[in-house]
Amino acid sequence: MNKTELIEHVALHADISKAAANRALESVIGAVKTTLKKGGSVSLVGFGTFTVGKRAPRVGRNPRTGAAIKIKAAKVPKFRPGKALKDALN
Repeated sequence: MNKTELIEHVALHADISKAAANRALESVIGAVKTTLKKGGSVSLVGFGTFTVGKRAPRVGRNPRTGAAIKIKAAKVPKFRPGKALKDALN
């Protein structure tokens, strides 16, 4: 399912227009991004938790030349599924 299909699904099941569903989805995504950027976490009970992880700096290899390169430390988004989501899949 892509973003357009998700918007259509939300619009159909929530009985709202596609434009309203798009605004709602964009608002949710924006709130998650803003919270993660501030270092917080977003917990949706029954669905899961979005958090920020830290990746340490490391040495990698250029696959073409084999030369060592330095890879900077980075913050990465992480998602841990909730119990209800896990149960729905099994």
